[in-house]
Amino acid sequence: MTNKTSIWTDLSWKVRLPMYIITLAGKFARRSDGTVNRRLMNLFDFKAPTSSKPINGVKTFDIIVDPSRNLWFRLYIPTADDGDDDISMPVIIYFHGGGFAWMSANSVGCDRLCRRFARELAAVIISVNYRNSPEYKYPCQREDGFDVLKFIENNMKFEGFPTNANLKNCFIGGDSAGGNLAHHVALKVCNSEFRNLKIIGVVSIQPFFGGEERTESEIRLVGAPFFNPKANDWLWRAFLPEGSDRNHPAANIFGPKSDEITGLNFPATIVIVGGLDALRDWQKRYYEGLKKCGKEAYLIEYPNAFHAFYSFPELPESSLLINELKDFMQMQSTK
Repeated sequence: MTNKTSIWTDLSWKVRLPMYIITLAGKFARRSDGTVNRRLMNLFDFKAPTSSKPINGVKTFDIIVDPSRNLWFRLYIPTADDGDDDISMPVIIYFHGGGFAWMSANSVGCDRLCRRFARELAAVIISVNYRNSPEYKYPCQREDGFDVLKFIENNMKFEGFPTNANLKNCFIGGDSAGGNLAHHVALKVCNSEFRNLKIIGVVSIQPFFGGEERTESEIRLVGAPFFNPKANDWLWRAFLPEGSDRNHPAANIFGPKSDEITGLNFPATIVIVGGLDALRDWQKRYYEGLKKCGKEAYLIEYPNAFHAFYSFPELPESSLLINELKDFMQMQSTK
């Protein structure tokens, strides 16, 4: 078991305070009957408005896909400092974290992260507002993500979408629960046909995977930030189809019930792992499973990074992450 005190005391109060608030909000919003106190959670889930005028070099628009299920996405467009709008920009379809049950595309934390990605990666970000569990269980979230891809495929000219966005240079990405969804949406794309959109890479940042087994890192790092075994078990029960255990392929990607991907043209994948993330063993198994299936995969591990470190730009690993993503995207774009 890790020393929880040492992890927390090494962080500044600016990092610890929001982590503490989010953890506390999630604890009290979870109900023992498997439902969520949305009214309580919304008190802590502050929303960020759109900005059609650039803020720190990025402008945003919200695009409705299907109002009947509140399916929409937030579009992030970096503005060129030199006024050159003809430079081709990659596109990232992005899925936010939050254990599948929390947060939305316009939550302040998600908005800040996507703004930063748009600005520092010089990419168009499409942040999907998928439905939350437990009100909507898997595969609703995967279907939401896939339907956004189909919307983009069939509606390339919508409000704010830049003409220099290169849909042939497209990535699917996400953090934590969003990293899980990025895999499943990319897997569904492998069995589909797109003419205007081409997925050339998957960006998986500390993906939320699991299984019935308790791994070594889950036991040793039980006191790490953003990790509580009982809370995670609750999140899996809320997300997975009724009657499923954590070996369902939506959770345990290369487990006993997993989907076969060896024969599929699955995109090149970069997997970001933190050494102080209790889920690190599951994330590394994901990387190893991709390699075993003959897929192009890259593992980047930061020994001192906890879960959700990327949300804090002041941490050195957060800047290192940006550079790794730049290199990965550039490498895939030039193939």
